[in-house]
Amino acid sequence: MTDRRRKILAAALAGAVGLAGALAVSVRARAEQAVAPELCQACAVLTVAESKRLIAKGVARLPAVKAALEKGTVIVTTGTTDTYVAEELLGEKLPHGEFVTGRTTPAKGGKELKPAGEPIAVIIIRNGKRVEGLTLDKALEELKAGDVVIKGANALDYENKVAGVLVGSPTGGTVGKILPYVIARKAVLVIPVGLEKLTPGVGGELARKMREPVKSLNRVPSMFPITGEIVTELEALRLLGGVEAFQAAGGGVGGAEGGRWLVFRGSQESVEKTLKLVESIQGEPAFIP
Repeated sequence: MTDRRRKILAAALAGAVGLAGALAVSVRARAEQAVAPELCQACAVLTVAESKRLIAKGVARLPAVKAALEKGTVIVTTGTTDTYVAEELLGEKLPHGEFVTGRTTPAKGGKELKPAGEPIAVIIIRNGKRVEGLTLDKALEELKAGDVVIKGANALDYENKVAGVLVGSPTGGTVGKILPYVIARKAVLVIPVGLEKLTPGVGGELARKMREPVKSLNRVPSMFPITGEIVTELEALRLLGGVEAFQAAGGGVGGAEGGRWLVFRGSQESVEKTLKLVESIQGEPAFIP
């Protein structure tokens, strides 16, 4: 056999092998496509209170929180969203208003928040059990790597994953107290915050403007930008239902003011599961009925 004929035969064999390989890949791809779950979606409208409940359930599902509950410390600071978080972690209801320090209410005509009992300064859970009588200062002194501190926020720059906390205290308030310990001890800062608080620029120009020494005609707080494990409705839906979610719209009337239109996608099984979860949360009463 001449060299030329050998080369022609070799090329033909190589082409046949390549074609067979391509056909095999094509067949395998079609088979995988046939068994892959079809993408499915659903949507839901959540009020602010419903979002807070959903976020709280998501926080309870975070791996870092579950680990600290089992063997470690979880510190929950005051706040409206944090009230829901504490309820989910403790498995009990808290009187709304007792576990709140600052709050945003209408300037005129709003409902007054009247705590039924004594204010709760902090909730500390150690090895799964609530610790009574332990102050925030003492708990922070005992903070260890992997422990969790939960702190809500007033603003959210979701794109840059930065939250903002309004600060009126001259010493930096709660966030000014906890942050040095969180950073130095390598604790996990969890920030439960609803999409209602979307505020671009928290991590940059806005935070700078809020602390400019401008003459103020009324009390204008500063803003403390913070980073950590941010949990919005979107993260909560992923943690609880295994779906990917996005916000499609916002607002409403009749109690849906500040509410969010959310769309979530995944396998039909995961979307059905998530839809049932969302429906079980819908109807959550407002923080101040």
